[in-house]
Amino acid sequence: MPETVAVPSFSARIVERLNVGATSRRERVIHSLDGLEDPVHPDALATTGAHLWRLLREQVPEGLGAVDFLLGLDAGGILPTVSLAGAAHLPYKIAWKLHLPLDGAVRFSEPHAMRTDVFAYGIAPGQRIVVVDDEITTGRTLGDLTRRLREAGAVPLAAACLVEDTTRGARDLLADLGLPLVSLTTIEGAA
Repeated sequence: MPETVAVPSFSARIVERLNVGATSRRERVIHSLDGLEDPVHPDALATTGAHLWRLLREQVPEGLGAVDFLLGLDAGGILPTVSLAGAAHLPYKIAWKLHLPLDGAVRFSEPHAMRTDVFAYGIAPGQRIVVVDDEITTGRTLGDLTRRLREAGAVPLAAACLVEDTTRGARDLLADLGLPLVSLTTIEGAA
């Protein structure tokens, strides 16, 4: 008989980052999928992806329609993108901080990072995309990505994240752009 694995509930908190540059954020959201504090069981990825997919379908039912693929942001956005793709049975792409000679390049900015330029490739007019990241604070990165995808003719349908900092206006910024934000959990960030 297969072993039943207890998957702990998703959790997140803010910790201070040490030795950061002047342009970087002083805090970091850590969460139960990042593997920083505790090992992550593969079932936790599947459970989290299924929960996030259910929330997307509930909160953006008419707006989702047919999704061509998920677009995750490099580093922190990879795990939630892969877990969501598995639950939704959707393909995914990852935007990287790599400037490459590939077709369909969309360049956008992650303003609080040391290297601010991020690139999504293979973007074409009419593609229907759900943007995924691990956390959202100010919303400026996803806001810039949304504008750049639209300039390329793509259709960003929604943004999904694991953790939303509710104190910095990300939800309002994305709402002003007509992009629904779905978050697994919320946290009050450091001001």
